[in-house]
Amino acid sequence: MAEQDRPRDAPGRAAGGGKMSLHRCETCSKEEAKYRCPRCMKYSCSLLCVKKHKLALSCNGVRNKTAFVSVNEFTDLNLLSDYRFLEDVGRTADAAARHCIVHSPATKRLLYFLRNKARGCNIELKTLPVGFTKRRENSTTFNSMENKFYWHLKLIFPHCHAEYTLKGVPDDKTLADILKPYIDPVESDPVVCQRLKIYTASPQSDVRILMKIENRSRNSVRYNELDASRSLLDNLKGKVIIEYPTLFVVLKTLKNDMVVLGQDGSEPAENSDSENSSLSSVEEGEIQDSS
Repeated sequence: MAEQDRPRDAPGRAAGGGKMSLHRCETCSKEEAKYRCPRCMKYSCSLLCVKKHKLALSCNGVRNKTAFVSVNEFTDLNLLSDYRFLEDVGRTADAAARHCIVHSPATKRLLYFLRNKARGCNIELKTLPVGFTKRRENSTTFNSMENKFYWHLKLIFPHCHAEYTLKGVPDDKTLADILKPYIDPVESDPVVCQRLKIYTASPQSDVRILMKIENRSRNSVRYNELDASRSLLDNLKGKVIIEYPTLFVVLKTLKNDMVVLGQDGSEPAENSDSENSSLSSVEEGEIQDSS
């Protein structure tokens, strides 16, 4: 057959001519795989299974350009990808710096207003420069009529490698009520319940809610344990928040690498106050460099 008459490789073929159909669909486990997710590398056989795997794993299907690649696996394609990624970062930063909203007095007044209201609640709220992901994501607002914060909140469940983002969470809502739609075996969504079944199957007494203590060196990361029966506002008082709270939900019965302040035997829990007091010398809105 002439070279120009040869059919091109079908979409289901991998590099080197090997067929992707050698793999089974990892969603239904019935059909041969036709697609592979660029982000989580899961094999799927149809559009329906692709949608199911995205829903079950909270996967957006977009390749993670910052994922770790070992030296042995690093190729020219990875080098080109990194180069293009840095170019995109440069363009995004330049566009953000030129945007009129960045330098708008209204934007600066809003950030100052939020930090001032947080300070009145004994919360050290720090904001990042424009261009940072957390700055762009943050949807926290303060309702002056109700005198209440509506927080942007992120929940991370390390044992299931899952995270969820909540918007408009009132500060008077208890942490137990915030977690009910996720780990309560009765009130949680069936899809979420299935993904977080390790949590839903465990007694509520085994659930711990942790929040990272900011402005500590990388080799001394510690976490504060929060009280699920108290409101979000009460739990945030006396703490440093960078843009918005991020809560880690862990189980006492399962091993994790998170060291709770005062429970590692190396330093008392009172040190968290000294960490917060050291922020008084930091200019409002900036983050102390602990490196």
